[in-house]
Amino acid sequence: MIEITLADYSNPKHRNAVIAMLDAYAKDPMGGGEGISDEVKESLIDEMAKRDHVFSLLAYDGDTPVGVANCVEGFSTFAAKPLMNIHDIAVIPEYRGKGVARKLLEEVKTLAEFRGCVKLTLEVLENNDRAKQAYKNFGFEPYELGEVGQAEFWEMYLNKDKA
Repeated sequence: MIEITLADYSNPKHRNAVIAMLDAYAKDPMGGGEGISDEVKESLIDEMAKRDHVFSLLAYDGDTPVGVANCVEGFSTFAAKPLMNIHDIAVIPEYRGKGVARKLLEEVKTLAEFRGCVKLTLEVLENNDRAKQAYKNFGFEPYELGEVGQAEFWEMYLNKDKA
């Protein structure tokens, strides 16, 4: 049975699980195909723990981590309320299609509602049809402003090392 746990960044088991799940996601074609660097592995959890607006949820099958959701609270200026961005959500391949992502999303939604968030946001690659369908089934939809068009996600790195 899949259990969802709020990661305790001071717990070595949780720290290792968040890093392992994120590294597995990064190695997946939908995560870029390359694992996270040793430098990121070394500093990630401590940096996340410094921020009270960041949390991770872990999906476990028994003692085995099988999924992660890393979330960052933001703010909606149009609603004058917080929002919750799901920065990463990933499930290891052998557990995909078994409801793990849905359980992670349900718990993110519960925590976001508890924090008074007005909405959930996430980014998804345009060719990740399986994830897009899962998000639609959960209630997400692409952000579109009528005839003005659909929103795009842009980025600009602030140093030469891409993150």
